[in-house]
Amino acid sequence: MELIAVIGLGYVGLPLAVNIAKHNKKVIGFDISKSRVEQLKNGVDHTGEVEPDMLAQDSIVITDDIADIATATTFIVTVPTPITDANQPDLSALESACNTIGPFLKKGDLVVFESTVYPGVTEDVCGPILAAKSGLTLFEDIHLGYSPERINPGDKVYTVENIVKVISGSSPEILDRVEAIYKPVIKAGLFRCSSIKVAETAKVMENTQRDVNIALMNELS
Repeated sequence: MELIAVIGLGYVGLPLAVNIAKHNKKVIGFDISKSRVEQLKNGVDHTGEVEPDMLAQDSIVITDDIADIATATTFIVTVPTPITDANQPDLSALESACNTIGPFLKKGDLVVFESTVYPGVTEDVCGPILAAKSGLTLFEDIHLGYSPERINPGDKVYTVENIVKVISGSSPEILDRVEAIYKPVIKAGLFRCSSIKVAETAKVMENTQRDVNIALMNELS
């Protein structure tokens, strides 16, 4: 059984972590914010996405101690990727997460990214950082997956369990492994992509369509 560490406990990572834990899988939820972790340990989620009883599950450990992730076999990265003032993607949090977890990677480990990125980031930006920090060989010793988040904050109907999830892996075997992690959690089903870059492109297209629709609605209002 996979021991899963979810890196980043915001409105994306926290619901994912508690829902994975609900399906009898041990989960380590890590966040760099001590105040955030303290609130969650006290049963308080200021985002309003998760109820206190979900935070009290025995199968989830919430921590700001990075050493707690050392025994994980799968790492799911859910940190934000905002846009800079120059309208460029800010990958600093993503790169920082890779630098943080890289030293803890072991042969056979899997890193799945959920952050919104442009095609190529997972394999060409994140992968080399993980390899350099771990001293392991990318795609041989350590493996990659990408499954873009599709959370609509505050939506109590279309929650993480009730939205079809796109998944991808760095090889067919790794895609099967990614599927095995998410399948018990996502009631709405999974969509298997042929490659990580295809999954990254799908997320960009989804966001573009959403932004165009919002712009059109603003024009008409």
